[in-house]
Amino acid sequence: MAENSTQNKPKPGLRKPVFVKVENLTPGTNRHTLIVKVLESNTVLQKGRSVSPHLRNTRISECLIGDETGTILFTARNDQVDLMKPGATVILRNAKIDMFKNTMRLAVDKWGRIEVTEPAAFEVKQGNNLSLVEYELVNVEE
Repeated sequence: MAENSTQNKPKPGLRKPVFVKVENLTPGTNRHTLIVKVLESNTVLQKGRSVSPHLRNTRISECLIGDETGTILFTARNDQVDLMKPGATVILRNAKIDMFKNTMRLAVDKWGRIEVTEPAAFEVKQGNNLSLVEYELVNVEE
């Protein structure tokens, strides 16, 4: 009986996450892992069965989050809204930067996750809100 060569190969290990700081986020990037504190949470959209019986419930909140390097707005959707409570410390895994009205927003889609974790020891630097920086799309001709 020939031994299967795949049995002896070690399984590829999970890569250790590389944690980034808020100040290092840039437009058009993704796969970020961050530890942040939630400073504010404001509901911007709440649709549901009251509007139409066959609509899914939709909740969207804009949350101001940050770490010791700066702050950014995070768009929380549906069940994420319940996790993003002011005062909570969360780990955002596989987060991405979305552009909204030429400014950056951080978001976690179905490929990422949000985990509530132990309160962080850092103080949030509130003078550096990356969502207040307006970007302009520039076409580069070759």
